[in-house]
Amino acid sequence: MKNLLGIILLLLAMTLAVQASSRIGTNNEQPAWSKSTPFDAVIIPGVPFDGQRWDTVMHARVLWSYVLYKNGYVKNIIYSGGAVYSPYYEARIMGLYGQALGIPAEHIFYDTLAEHSTENVYYSYLLAKKLGFKSLALGTDPFQSSMLKSFTRKRFATPITHLPFIADSLKAYNHLEPVIHPKSAHTKDPDWQPITESQSGIRRLLGTLGKNIPWKKYPDGRVPAL
Repeated sequence: MKNLLGIILLLLAMTLAVQASSRIGTNNEQPAWSKSTPFDAVIIPGVPFDGQRWDTVMHARVLWSYVLYKNGYVKNIIYSGGAVYSPYYEARIMGLYGQALGIPAEHIFYDTLAEHSTENVYYSYLLAKKLGFKSLALGTDPFQSSMLKSFTRKRFATPITHLPFIADSLKAYNHLEPVIHPKSAHTKDPDWQPITESQSGIRRLLGTLGKNIPWKKYPDGRVPAL
């Protein structure tokens, strides 16, 4: 059974990689954005934190949120991610880095429920709706952005604009290495377990595909407009 699951996951990853390959590694296709009509918020999906320092993926995603905010393309940041693979809330860790870079705390919001990329979008959308935001973007790496395009297009009544980061635009900021104190982002749940122990491989795969989201409460299968 474990071998079968491994084969399924490998085939899924290969399929997604092929679908996204045409969009990765090139910076020729510029996202549609404008300083004159900045987005109310951008969703930044989380990355596991090892308790020491951010990895290259989190580094790029948080830097991208800083670039978008600093240059007036977004008004607010929604960092998304629970304590999934490590006992640190991914959203809170990113928020600490974002503040250390200079994003004001009052313009940072958090979703700490998401365990998978589809849930990053879903719970952040609900948070944006609750906060009264009307325009929403997704800022992440090109690979994840490509994987989520079908999901964001079909499942949400308000369009979510994809703003995958542009490597050339990040080069000027790659030297930034803010220091944070991660203790405040550590879960206080004494029964916390990594998702690899609390959920089976099949359940995690279904979660990745968005099957853990309660779509049944939406009559037409789409979350209502912001």
